[in-house]
Amino acid sequence: MSSLAFLIPLALVFGGAALAALFWSLRSSQYDDLDGAAERIFLDPDDDRADADTLGLPPGQVAQSAKAVSQPGEIWPAVQKGQDP
Repeated sequence: MSSLAFLIPLALVFGGAALAALFWSLRSSQYDDLDGAAERIFLDPDDDRADADTLGLPPGQVAQSAKAVSQPGEIWPAVQKGQDP
């Protein structure tokens, strides 16, 4: 019986917290665009101009630097060969 005196208020507190989280998410528009984020990955153009604008580099140089970074052997050659760094 003493455990019910502890568990019932605890359940009410958790329920109130869940209800508060639900109202917060509704108020902050978390459920407005459910499909947009899932479809946005398919609509992203493969264009180096956006990267060039943010990095301040010409588009060809952005593609070359991305290619160099994508090769892990050049970054961590000891790790790729299975040696201790």
